[in-house]
Amino acid sequence: MRYLLMAIAFFLTLSVSGQTAAPAFDFIEYQRSFPRISEALKKKEDTLMKQFRAKKLEWPARNIYLRSFKYDSHLEVWIKPADRDQYQLFKTYKVCALAGTLGPKRMEGDYQVPEGFYYINEFNPKSAYHLSLGLNYPNASDRLLADSLQPGGDIYIHGKCITTGCIPILDQQIEELYVLALHAKNQGQDFIPVHIFPVQFNNPKSAAYLAKYVKEFPEYADMADELKRAYLYFEKTKKLPLIMVDGRGAYHVANAVPEEEKTPATPVKKAPRRPVKYFNEADLAKVVDKLPVYPGGNAGFQEFIDKASRDMEPFLEKGQQKTYLMVEFIIDQEGQPAYAKVIKGGNEEMNDKLQERFENMPLWTPATRLDKNVAVKLKQSIVVDASGQ
Repeated sequence: MRYLLMAIAFFLTLSVSGQTAAPAFDFIEYQRSFPRISEALKKKEDTLMKQFRAKKLEWPARNIYLRSFKYDSHLEVWIKPADRDQYQLFKTYKVCALAGTLGPKRMEGDYQVPEGFYYINEFNPKSAYHLSLGLNYPNASDRLLADSLQPGGDIYIHGKCITTGCIPILDQQIEELYVLALHAKNQGQDFIPVHIFPVQFNNPKSAAYLAKYVKEFPEYADMADELKRAYLYFEKTKKLPLIMVDGRGAYHVANAVPEEEKTPATPVKKAPRRPVKYFNEADLAKVVDKLPVYPGGNAGFQEFIDKASRDMEPFLEKGQQKTYLMVEFIIDQEGQPAYAKVIKGGNEEMNDKLQERFENMPLWTPATRLDKNVAVKLKQSIVVDASGQ
């Protein structure tokens, strides 16, 4: 398998010994010319120096590393002193707002916070969100897996505590983090790593939530597993994992433990169709005790999704290699699919074909509420990729 070594992984290996390249100019002095940065340096430098001294850390930090956890709403700041090869936790900030759900960002306007391995590539002293640190989304993986025409962008760690897909913290916290990052960059850390995880994997409640989410979206399982390996490697060693991206865009942790065995998929069994009833929104259950199940379970539904994706490739626009779609559909109280509709992405011909495909799915095991079968509305994302990777 051909691998593309990500720039983040390559440059991180340069700092293992604590040696970093000399800066070409005084970056802090340049940033100080902006009023917000000048004020932040005045307010935060002395406080940060005292906090470093209390933790027996050398000020300023030569190397910093950031970890963010979506579900847990935490942003951790780790410091690696010049005389050590392991990181030490310095501070944890509360991520004060969240957009989207678990899972990676794959298209513009999906309100998703990315997941994966990034680095800071922009210092914005005039941000509309007080101060902001930009991330290199889309990275090498995203460029292969996200929508080829509109993958989205402008992902930041910023202040103001509002978001449509970024990582927001309080203004006083972004001032601290900005100052820390300024000093690290000024001393030569050009690639400050930022790893974004779905959950804090060692938190039982968070891990249980992720497991439930993966059951509903099995296509996310492989990525979640690889993110977990990166997390566990750092937890064990306090060193950054070596991250690589293969030709399909998948992450691989080069120095992680082997993955656990996976449960084999259950084959799909077809079922006869029945007449479809008309539904008002009021007829659909908003809360259920048990979700509907495709014949063959999650593995069977994934097989259906994969085939539908392949069959939609001929309907891509000329010059388009990849697109993301969102399909909304009903599973009635007898388990029959109905009223499928593409609510995002695609084109008229593709959407018609895909809607027909969803309405002609086999019967599901229906959802239940208080021991009664109920009709529910579901949504499913579809990736159509004709790149051949």
